[in-house]
Amino acid sequence: MTSLASICKFCLTGERAPPEPVQEPTLTHETEPLTREEELLTTLTAVANPLRLRVIAELAEGRVHVSELARRLGISRPLLYMHLDRLERAGIVTGHLELSEDGKAMKYFELEPFELRLTAEVITEALRDGSQDAQHGEEKRDSQMKETDT
Repeated sequence: MTSLASICKFCLTGERAPPEPVQEPTLTHETEPLTREEELLTTLTAVANPLRLRVIAELAEGRVHVSELARRLGISRPLLYMHLDRLERAGIVTGHLELSEDGKAMKYFELEPFELRLTAEVITEALRDGSQDAQHGEEKRDSQMKETDT
């Protein structure tokens, strides 16, 4: 999946390395690549929630185990996982499984360095790229339909 951080004209920039060729699946195991418009909306949705902003603030202090983060925020782990999934899909946080000394799998999350900059140009480019992708998809479907008609 291409993240906004890898697109220099988009709103997430910072000290990130180029995107890795293999990325851990998100909590929802999303496999379809997002268009730039969808990426922008995913990022904006991720930060447009007071609880997710609190998650970001907590993770700014360092990586945290899910149970500890849920305790700090005073919410259930299932609700926290829903919010972490949104943040992970936007490339703002990453989660890693680790084994504890007693053999339990423990999920830790950490904040990815990012900067959020939203301009009219960013929005226009995201929509332009999204409409080009949609137009290409329609042309491909039209040609496939013509082939099946003959």
